[in-house]
Amino acid sequence: MTSKLAVAFLAVFLLSAALCEAAVLARVSAELRCQCINTHSTPFHPKFIKELRVIESGPHCENSEIIVKLVNGKEVCLDPKEKWVQKVVQIFLKR
Repeated sequence: MTSKLAVAFLAVFLLSAALCEAAVLARVSAELRCQCINTHSTPFHPKFIKELRVIESGPHCENSEIIVKLVNGKEVCLDPKEKWVQKVVQIFLKR
C-alpha cells in the first residue's frame, strides 16, 4: 500500500514539475523577442505619458524600443529614430 502511495506521490510531483517548467519557458520565450511590432507615428504632447520604458537592442531584438504608457492606460511603441520621439523622451525624463 505504501509503495503505491509513494508512486502516486512521485507521479504527481513529476507532473507538477513539468507543468511549472513549461510555464517558465513560455514566459522566457515571450521576453526573448521584440516587444514592438508597429510604432506610433503621430506626435503628441509629453503630458499624456504616464510611464516610459526604453529597451535597448540585444539578443532578444535588434532594435532599440521605446514603450510609453499613456494616461488613458494605452501602451504605445515609439520609433526612437524619430526627432519628435527623442524630444518627447528628453522632456519626460526632465520631469
